[in-house]
Amino acid sequence: MDVREFLFQNPLPFLGQYAKSVGRDLLRPVTRQARPSPTRMISVIIPAHNEEAYLQRTLDALRRQNYGWFEIIVVANGCTDHTVEVARRRCNRLIVLSQKSLGVARNLGARMARGELLLFLDADTTLEPMALRRIAEDFSIRDAAGTLQGRPDSPRFACRLIYALKNFVHRWSLHPGSSGVILCWREHFLRAGGFDEGLEVRENSELMKRLKRYGRYRYIGDVSATTSMRRYEQHGVWRVVWLWCKLWLQSRVGDLHQHCYEAVR
Repeated sequence: MDVREFLFQNPLPFLGQYAKSVGRDLLRPVTRQARPSPTRMISVIIPAHNEEAYLQRTLDALRRQNYGWFEIIVVANGCTDHTVEVARRRCNRLIVLSQKSLGVARNLGARMARGELLLFLDADTTLEPMALRRIAEDFSIRDAAGTLQGRPDSPRFACRLIYALKNFVHRWSLHPGSSGVILCWREHFLRAGGFDEGLEVRENSELMKRLKRYGRYRYIGDVSATTSMRRYEQHGVWRVVWLWCKLWLQSRVGDLHQHCYEAVR
């Protein structure tokens, strides 16, 4: 076993019943290249629940980044497949939780992060090679939350239309949303209290609204994040669009804490 690999049993007291696990810390950036300019360290946090089919592609895309000052933290939560095996030795820190919880996984990853800038990345989303460098250059101290241009992995016209509309809304700050990527400063994230762990739908927008008290929402449109359209493919494009519209309306008048988000694998 590599001397830098550690086994964590209940690593932090706040994990409570979720803790069961494992971490792997390489104590250095992903690549050996010299620390570039700008010198912001980025912590890429990837929550993964049964993502063996997509995770390797996401991690390989991070290895192709031309910005070297970053770390990759994978938080496998409630996995019953080979997600942990895929992540091991492809990330700087691997944490395994016994129960599925997106909010807990993201919050734990942020607490263990060493970077000043956090990037929450969906396990089925890949970044262009220039993405991290562009984020380090463009995401300023005046920005509190942000995302990248989204791109579907499907050539279907309906999927491309949805993402064109989504990017338009994000670009003009009509809605502080995300496209598989959430950017924020670690200091702001911790001060805001992190993700609401009891919320399974629209949790990204809810966090971003709280973060906006510290600065503006930033859309970075000259690099993209390509996201899986598996939910749209399995359930039908317009059925999913209707679901999102319904949830948006419900969020305006009620509480979404009782709503569950069905995992699609």
